[in-house]
Amino acid sequence: MDKGKLHLVINALMFLCLMAMAGLGFLIHYILPPGRQVMQKYGRNLDLTWLGWNRHDWGEIHLYLAFLLLGLLTLHIVLHWRVIVGLFERLLPNPGLRRKVALAFMVVALLLLYFPFLITPEVGEKGRGGGRGMGRHRSEAGALEQRLGQPYLKRAMPAELTQPQAAL
Repeated sequence: MDKGKLHLVINALMFLCLMAMAGLGFLIHYILPPGRQVMQKYGRNLDLTWLGWNRHDWGEIHLYLAFLLLGLLTLHIVLHWRVIVGLFERLLPNPGLRRKVALAFMVVALLLLYFPFLITPEVGEKGRGGGRGMGRHRSEAGALEQRLGQPYLKRAMPAELTQPQAAL
């Protein structure tokens, strides 16, 4: 395969990967939302799936597509390296400044890639039901109850949901 055809295939695959990632992102965000949004939309906790897969399964496919896109992008850069260097030299004729800009660019790129591995998640108990409950962590709700002297959840819920219903 000649170089032009190879570039076209790689660019087409990158574009398809990007569109698939965007489509899956929309699917995960709008069609298979997290539990609290499912509760708001449907009034009860449902397990939403598409083709038998839930949002977490589709999230894995989204991640694999991201890895594939990174690999294709790396290959794209390798194949266009001489063009990139030539354009960079024309943009910044001073070799010292060019080295500094390239070094800064690489440091930022590596930090962005490595950033998730530098994060330590906040760890807390989920409590009964496994959710966050009314948009607040249970520990926050408990602190509010102590300050206000009344149950937070009861106060935050509409009166018709907290009052006992008469038997029909």
